Amino acid sequence: MSRALEMGKSSATGSFHLLIGVVGSTVIMAIGTLVIQGLLSVDEVGLYGMAMIPAAIISYFRDWGINSALTKEVANLRVSGTKEQIHDVMKSGVVFELISGIVLSVIAFVAAYPLALIISPENAPELSIYIAIMSLSIFAGAIASAASGIFIGFERMKLNSFVQVLQAIVKTLLGPLLIVLGFGLLGAVSAAMLSILTGGIISLVLVYYVLFRPLHKCRNGKCDIKTTLRPMLRFGLPLTVSTIVVGVLPQVISFTMAIYAGTWMMGNYFSAVNFAVLLTFVSTPVATALFPVFSKLNPETESDLTKTVFASSVKYTALLLVPAAFMLMALSVPLVNTLFPKDGIFQTFFVVNAEPKFPYAPLFLSLSALVYLFVLVGNISLGTFQSGIGKTGQIMKQSFLSLALGLPFAYFMVVYFYDVGGPSYAVIGGIIGSLIASMPGMIWGLIWSWKNYRVKADFVVSGKIALTSIIAAVAAYLLISLLSLPWWVLLGTGFLVFVLVYLSIAPLIGAVNRMDIENFQVMFSGLGIVSKVLSLPLRYMGRLCRKGSNANNVLTLGEETL
Repeated sequence: MSRALEMGKSSATGSFHLLIGVVGSTVIMAIGTLVIQGLLSVDEVGLYGMAMIPAAIISYFRDWGINSALTKEVANLRVSGTKEQIHDVMKSGVVFELISGIVLSVIAFVAAYPLALIISPENAPELSIYIAIMSLSIFAGAIASAASGIFIGFERMKLNSFVQVLQAIVKTLLGPLLIVLGFGLLGAVSAAMLSILTGGIISLVLVYYVLFRPLHKCRNGKCDIKTTLRPMLRFGLPLTVSTIVVGVLPQVISFTMAIYAGTWMMGNYFSAVNFAVLLTFVSTPVATALFPVFSKLNPETESDLTKTVFASSVKYTALLLVPAAFMLMALSVPLVNTLFPKDGIFQTFFVVNAEPKFPYAPLFLSLSALVYLFVLVGNISLGTFQSGIGKTGQIMKQSFLSLALGLPFAYFMVVYFYDVGGPSYAVIGGIIGSLIASMPGMIWGLIWSWKNYRVKADFVVSGKIALTSIIAAVAAYLLISLLSLPWWVLLGTGFLVFVLVYLSIAPLIGAVNRMDIENFQVMFSGLGIVSKVLSLPLRYMGRLCRKGSNANNVLTLGEETL
């Protein structure tokens, strides 16, 4: 087996274990969110989302890239370092995260009322309490972040997934329970904070007893935390700028939208965002699992292998994420209306064209899903590639560009659209502004990567994947538009049509070829029962592949192809 394909198999296995955590936790949280959004009014859903914004923004200033540095250092030291070095890296990273988490939690608590007064003056007294409660989540998130970086560095993806699922279970069970007991929105916010706190505590316990304690027994002498942190911060600080732009920019835009749109319209927006999270089923596990893979590459001496891994990662990620995004857009109306009927579950199952609780959510969901289409040009692989090979300075420059150009433009879009059409248009302007704001840094990064390492996506293949997804989306949308049935029936019908059309068209137009099918089968061969389930659509597409389609594969490395 070629080294490239072995890396693909390792990445697929790691992605799957991360996928279990992402899918499991997201599905569990989706159930909890469904219940919570059903129990709360639309305005309360808006306030719930607003309460999360300040802590989310401040959290991005906590990490300083230490999470990624922990992953990289642990992964590298497992190959070439000693147990003492790994011990010092882990201890230093955790101590740093704890201190920064405590400091920022205090800042968020103190600033709770002024922030609430800016976001929603009419709800400031109530909203400030919720923001203050969520300030504790910054400290809890710091612990979980350090633990996650360590888990992934050790390639212990199962531990990472366990914590994610446990956190989701706590939030899902506790939130609705507190609401029913009469705590209302206060109960929902408290459950969100307590779930993060639970995840942080369990993460710390697992790191100590499973990974750190065996190393601590081998350690002689004291750990010099300052000396250990210096190279980690040199690596991580440039990443902080990127993290701030990627994470804070959308939150700042949401902050601005909340000022202009009001609680009811933001309730529609936050319900849509919860559905867009479904696409992280693919993007988050793949991006996370690719980081150790790219960290093991030397693009200077392994040029061909680097090109192969990069191009293949773009193609195989796009083959999953792009159709998922188009499916979400095509089925946004029946999806939202099935899960959130205005007058109860009876409407979902028996009433045709039942009135929705969140009428604007499908439009906001469709627009929000557009950002995931950038995977076609390699945006997901780009970030992990540059981080993996240590080019964090370039990432920082790209992020500065996006921040400098994107933030003023996005703010202008919110205000301008609000002036044109009111609250709903303010949200639309914010979503479009956020989409465009992410483009300058991405474009520069793609050009830089091509000029320096000759890595890029196969744009012909990306075009075929996009075309296949569009055809499937149009077919599903047109069919459900012609039918007059309850929302859940339209959702199921549209899903089946989309999947069947996509699996049929992709091999016929060359978006997937026989070599891709064989590579997928090898990469997923270690996933047990999942590999058997995936073998059904893979075999179906394999039979439809055109003769000689192997010639159109992404890239070749001698006689071995990925």
